[in-house]
Amino acid sequence: MNRTKIHWLVGDNLPEHVAIIEAVPGVGNVGKLVVDGLIKKHPSRTLAWILHPDLPPHAVLGDKGLILPPRIEINSVILPDDTNIITIGGDLQPMTAAGQFEVSEEILKLASENNTPQLLVLAGLTAGLEDKQIHVICSDENVRRNLENNDIQVSKEQPKEGIIGIAGLIVSLSPMHKVPTVGLIADTVGASADALAADRMASWIDAALNIPLDLDLDMTEETAKKIMEKVNSSKSIEDLLNSEENEVSSDFYV
Repeated sequence: MNRTKIHWLVGDNLPEHVAIIEAVPGVGNVGKLVVDGLIKKHPSRTLAWILHPDLPPHAVLGDKGLILPPRIEINSVILPDDTNIITIGGDLQPMTAAGQFEVSEEILKLASENNTPQLLVLAGLTAGLEDKQIHVICSDENVRRNLENNDIQVSKEQPKEGIIGIAGLIVSLSPMHKVPTVGLIADTVGASADALAADRMASWIDAALNIPLDLDLDMTEETAKKIMEKVNSSKSIEDLLNSEENEVSSDFYV
């Protein structure tokens, strides 16, 4: 039985949307920077929390002075062209392989039930200073064919070591749920918050997928500073993610 729970704050379903963008913390926090930047810059609201018992047991103080549970947030964001996207992200993911699998399955189920046109999974890949590619990956032949028909090259070489965590599970399990899913992996120097890589990722989505995220470097740098403040002010998350109870080290996450 899947132990994941979606706690709805607004309604009980997703509004009509052009895409879901998913990202959790990882190498360079590239995807997280994009998601957090979108929520900050454009009109947005939190629709629901994804709860799971294997999330790090760390409740935090929210902006309104209330203690909030460990969670992954589902947000609705209105883009400049008045289209709506859904973001799924947060500061953590389950600490166990079982938990990551269950949350990934629940996200795909949510996307399938709400007729999501495309699900974009954003992540980072440690690379050299001179490497600035966006690696496009998928696990469905039809998705790959559609991408290539639109002159988008699908990577057959990267990530060489594969993907561990929610990101890899969502992409690889997506055909079973019939959700068109694309993984976008940006080369990053691996800094805790790589604003340049995030800016490059957002610009690629704008140009290649015609989704007007309308983010800029100033916005991603501001978001990066806030992420670094969280990391520096609370080492408990890092301790939990790197504890002996972990099944897989967080160093392997993209």
